[in-house]
Amino acid sequence: MLRIAVMVSGGGTNLQAIIDGVKDGTITNTEIVGVISNNRNAYALKRAEENGIPSLCVSPKDYETREIFNEKLLEAVDGLQPDLIVLAGFLVVIPPAMIQRYRNRMINIHPSLIPSFCGKGYYGLKVHEAALARGVKVVGATVHFVDEGTDTGPIILQKAVEVEQGDTPEVLQRRVMEQAEWKILPRAIDLIANGRVRVEGNKTVID
Repeated sequence: MLRIAVMVSGGGTNLQAIIDGVKDGTITNTEIVGVISNNRNAYALKRAEENGIPSLCVSPKDYETREIFNEKLLEAVDGLQPDLIVLAGFLVVIPPAMIQRYRNRMINIHPSLIPSFCGKGYYGLKVHEAALARGVKVVGATVHFVDEGTDTGPIILQKAVEVEQGDTPEVLQRRVMEQAEWKILPRAIDLIANGRVRVEGNKTVID
């Protein structure tokens, strides 16, 4: 049984997709052992509570220095003893020590087809604003392993979504969630839970 910890900052729609996936059998051989947020007002924490999943808030605002926060965050994660960490809209820079400890055991969902519209400054609605400003016809989402760069780790799954005439960033964001994010994140977790993903260099191989 794969033990996963989900880290979130906001509403937790991807967390909900994971919860639903575990319940309906889309995600097999997996249990959610905890939810961690840096934002005590995150609706994701309520989703965890409603589903009987342990949750906690570790906020940078509660600590004098970033170093102390990083230590406390890593302690909280280690305390859950996860096999896999899932970053589902977690808007905090991951401490290097955590990346090292959980090498190829931490995944992230990003709302674009990497390497487009990714890296520093590209998160949330900003991704969709940039895509529409550039006039691209196809967008999508990517699940990838986390390394020391921003959105640079080995890619696990990607799914394309068409841009439609008259799209606003908000409308496009919703379509990318519904058609891509909520499908490929549960799928990636299920593949990992069943030992079907391996990393070779900076690429993944799915068996």
